[in-house]
Amino acid sequence: MSDPDFDVLIVGAGISGIGAAYHLQTRCPGRSYAILESRDAIGGTWDLFRYPGIRSDSDMYTFGYAFRPWTGGKAFADGPSIRQYVRDTATENGIDRHIRFNHRVIAADWDSPTARWRITATDASGAEQVLTARFFMMCSGYYRYEHGYMPDFAGLDEFRGRIVHPQLWDTELDYADKKVVIIGSGATAVTLVPAMAETASHVTMLQRSPTYIAARPSTDKVAEAFRKALPARLAYLMSRIKNIGLSIYIYQLSKRWPKVVKKAVIKAVRDELGEGFDVEKHFTPRYNPWDQRFCLAPDGDFFETLKSGKADIVTDHIERFTETGIVLKSGAFIEADIIVPATGLEMQLAGGAQISRDGAVLDTADLYTYRGMMLGDVPNFALAFGYTNASWTLKVDLTCERVCRMLNHMKKTGTDVAVPNVPADIQPEPLLDFSSGYVQRAIKHLPKQGDRAPWKTYQNYVQDMLTIRFGRLEDGYMTFTKAPDPVRDTQVREAAE
Repeated sequence: MSDPDFDVLIVGAGISGIGAAYHLQTRCPGRSYAILESRDAIGGTWDLFRYPGIRSDSDMYTFGYAFRPWTGGKAFADGPSIRQYVRDTATENGIDRHIRFNHRVIAADWDSPTARWRITATDASGAEQVLTARFFMMCSGYYRYEHGYMPDFAGLDEFRGRIVHPQLWDTELDYADKKVVIIGSGATAVTLVPAMAETASHVTMLQRSPTYIAARPSTDKVAEAFRKALPARLAYLMSRIKNIGLSIYIYQLSKRWPKVVKKAVIKAVRDELGEGFDVEKHFTPRYNPWDQRFCLAPDGDFFETLKSGKADIVTDHIERFTETGIVLKSGAFIEADIIVPATGLEMQLAGGAQISRDGAVLDTADLYTYRGMMLGDVPNFALAFGYTNASWTLKVDLTCERVCRMLNHMKKTGTDVAVPNVPADIQPEPLLDFSSGYVQRAIKHLPKQGDRAPWKTYQNYVQDMLTIRFGRLEDGYMTFTKAPDPVRDTQVREAAE
């Protein structure tokens, strides 16, 4: 089945896709578009994840959209609140009317003769549909939705209790008065511990190695002061500017003086926990700050739970699972009724869809990113990929602005094709300079970045804002051309002869 042609096709109705649609219909009025969403609801990550305590680990003044102030009160919002925020944004702006639910994109091919993307998607019945678009924007996130990462633990099948991965959480799971072991030390584990400890008999967080965990107030007093003294939109803007500046300052401080930051973070943990906790063993990472993302404990809830005795933390390696728990390399044994492997995600670009150009399948590992938002030598294609050291949405907003600038430029100049051309002397570098397991497992399958701008991703909002928002579109690498026209091209060729 073939559908009508669109100016823009967006994949994903999560926070990125809804934001892209808003920018498109606001900055490029009159352009036709559709959103293809593989699931049956708006929200993306925030609709998929339903584990206890699910929340943002970025403040909502920067994680929220620039165009729609966050008014939820808490600086670090829970999952349901964020999901509602995204859905309200879609409804209030009529974006929901453009969404085609249960449409999974399986392939996309750029057709040079027609200057169109041919996108193949399957619907709820499994039937294939082919849609065409002048511009294609992937806003489907960076991980596999079907399942998270699960190590091959020895004896896994022997365990008689429940094993529930956070990404596929069973909302009917009853963990009241149960012994729970949460495997992992990342943001998900740090979130789950205080949430599950409220009703569980006991919760143990089992980690191979420590991570950086920082307590932050759940409310932003400066933002609250702005809200009381200033008009709503101005207060939101001032709060965003303050928090953007703070995150850049902390990141730069961590990179330039890692030992100073590490010492300060560990001291703060000692102050939170007081005497009797082995901070050196359980809370002192082997890596430097921001070699991986920081974990957040709003109002220090994680530390309070440990101090209450409702939960403990064990740093060791897993030897094997047994019928009733986990045997550790040290010989210790942890009894469990429920095991939650918060062991991470599996990265996957473009939702696993096959991307090709004129029928030739592209290997993403061979491609270079351009301004962290396009792929070199791939026409009319944008990828929403947020920051690793700041709120995801900050970069996505800038990406959407740049795409709209390009579309308007193409309309003004009468061009049809925008493609960033990779220079022959470019030197490859890993896309992400992160030591996190989920990144290292996927790095060989990800696109590369180059050794210089605009092929290098600097992870700096202010620098990106200036270049993406105000920089020249025709920057020596990006070219804009007309679509092939057989009649016109023949006339030009004959005239030249």
